[in-house]
Parts: sequence; structure tokens; C-alpha cells
Amino acid sequence: MDKPYGPASLEIDSAYYNTLDIRSFMLMLKDPSYCYKFYWLEAIVNLIAEGVMETTFNDIIDEMICNAWYSVREFHIHLSGLGPNGEIRDGLERAVLKLTELSDLSSSASRVEIKNAIRRYGKGLKQAKEQLTNMVPYRAMASFFANAGLESVPWDSVVKMKETITSFNYEVTALPYTLGGSSKLFKEVRFHPDWIRMIQDYTVSILGWIQYEKVKWLQRNNPEVPGLVYKLLPMDEKARKLGNVRKLWEGVLKLCQVSDVFTGKPILADDYDIDHFIPWSFVMNDELWNLMPMDSALNSSKSNRLPQWNPFYRRFSDNQYMLYQLIHEKEGIHKLYEACWRDNLHSIWAGQELYRKGNTKEEFVSILSKNMRPVYDSAVRQGYEIWTV
Repeated sequence: MDKPYGPASLEIDSAYYNTLDIRSFMLMLKDPSYCYKFYWLEAIVNLIAEGVMETTFNDIIDEMICNAWYSVREFHIHLSGLGPNGEIRDGLERAVLKLTELSDLSSSASRVEIKNAIRRYGKGLKQAKEQLTNMVPYRAMASFFANAGLESVPWDSVVKMKETITSFNYEVTALPYTLGGSSKLFKEVRFHPDWIRMIQDYTVSILGWIQYEKVKWLQRNNPEVPGLVYKLLPMDEKARKLGNVRKLWEGVLKLCQVSDVFTGKPILADDYDIDHFIPWSFVMNDELWNLMPMDSALNSSKSNRLPQWNPFYRRFSDNQYMLYQLIHEKEGIHKLYEACWRDNLHSIWAGQELYRKGNTKEEFVSILSKNMRPVYDSAVRQGYEIWTV
């Protein structure tokens, strides 16, 4: 193949062009109206990669809910943005939230737990899942129809669309899938053998392409959310970089008393955690300016929630200023601070303004607030729960 047709680079062996409409396949994700189109194709590719040759709408949608769970629940991502009155626009997001309402699943539940809950609460989920069958299974094929010059497509009739897909598959070109005669969630989805071979040969590349296009879509619809590329799958807790920050605060605790931001009680050297004021799941980094020593028992209670800005920001900034003073007054603390540069000091404003020598307390608190408050307010707008001690 000379050059990819898709919006991202997806290299498929030119031999497949002799039997399959690869060009239309690469246009399946072009200009979608809703995000669930990405999840539909992703679920199909995953099922084919596992050797599935025939499935149902129900099983594909179950895969979609599992794949969207972490982004919606753990990271508060809106899959297709919000409507003018703040309503959830995306049907898949509504399905995830409905399962949340019905079950006691945690935001970090495993795929097995999610699948079990979907089966357990199938009746309550039925309406939300059925809505996803109304359009996307058919609209997903729009690029094939357009490329063949099919001018009249009966989008408003499920029966006629099923017939159109069947006749198109036999008379024009092989489609990735055709549909059976059952209704709603029980409708059969049959994958074409030639498409199965191609997708199994290029599973990794195709999934990477879908992921790339999905991230671009989600970022456009969640412009205030930082680090969105990391918010599609569960994160490995081992990726957190808090070791040097803990050593820094240990050095501080040896020199002076530090009060817990939330209780006002002294932090005990052998019983505290390093935690984020604005949740890590939102900022997706371990920047020093957002980290604090915190009572271990309270940390699990705070979890993935935002502390009230008042009065807790003032106490947080007091501790941060104490740290700042010691960095510039004590050589040992300064060395521990320098050890944090690689993993915890990437924000340009922090290095050039916040931690520069010579700030008064008023200046320091103002700089910190000016940069933290917009991030905090973005998290509030994204739907993070406010935590009260």
C-alpha cells in the first residue's frame, strides 16, 4: 500500500486490497457524531482477535461498557461532551452510569466484576443497552455505502438497513459484518471470514489506530481534562513517583512540626501518606506543588475526591510555604528538593515562580493559588465529588 487512507497511519498489506474495501474500513471512524462508534469498532476487533466468528449486539455492548468503564467512572470523562443544559449526550456513557446506579461496583472494578454486574442487572440495563442498537451498528458502515456511491440509505428503518447490509455484502463488496434476523439485543452479528483474517493479522495496529482516534475525539470533548491519553485504561499504581517527595517531607518532619491539612493535628513520622490535594486521577502527575503529607487513616476516606477549597487550601498552602522556606534555608532539605526534579518538578511555573528564592508568604500563596485554582475548578466541572472531613 502506498499511503494510508485513514486519518492516522494504519498500514495494511496491499494484498488485502484485492478482496476487501480497506479504504472504507479506514474511514469508519471519520467524523463520528458520538464516541460510542469508537467503542463499537474496538469491541468488534477485540472479539475477532479472540476467535469469535459470530456474536450478538448484547455481547458487543457488554464489551463496550467494560472498555468505557474506567474513563467514565475513575476519570470522570464525558464521552461526547455535555448538552446545552448539562445533560449526558452519549448513550454509552449513560449505560455506564446506569450500571453504577444499579450496582455497588467501585470505579476500579475488574472486567470480570463489571461483566458479572452487567449480567446481574441486565433487566435494569436493558433500555440503556437497547438504545445503543438503534443507530451505531448501521451507521458504522456508512463509509462503505458512500464509497460505493449508494445514494439512498434507509437509516430510519432497522429492517430495511438489515436488508441493505445483506444485499450490499453479496452484490457490491464484502462488509466486515452482516446482521441476523433476531431483534434488539439478540440480533446476530456475523463477521466475514476475509475480514476476520485481516483483523487478526493486524489487531495491534488497528487497536492502536482506534485508540489514537478515540483520544483525539475525547480531548476535543473534554478540553479542560489534563493527561487524557492516560485515562482510557486502569493505571498501574507502580507508575506513581512519590519516593523522593516522601524523603523530602521526612526531612522536614525531623526539623519541625507539620500539621495535617484536614485535622490540624501533628503529622506522625511513622503514620502518614503522601497524597494529592487535587486527585491524581484528574491531574495524572505527581507534581510537588500538589502533594502533601496526610494522616494515613484519612487518606482512604478522601480517596478520589476533591477537598473543599475553603478552609483546606489555606492550610495546604501554609505547609507548602513551610517547605519552601526550608528548601532555601537548610542545605540538606535543598538537596532532597533537588532529588525531586526528575519526577516531581515538571511544571515550568513552579520552577520559575513558585520555588524561586525570595518569595514572601503572600507572594508564594498567590502564585500557588493562581495556578492551582483553575485546575481545581476544572475538576469540579468534570464531576469530581467534594469531600468533607
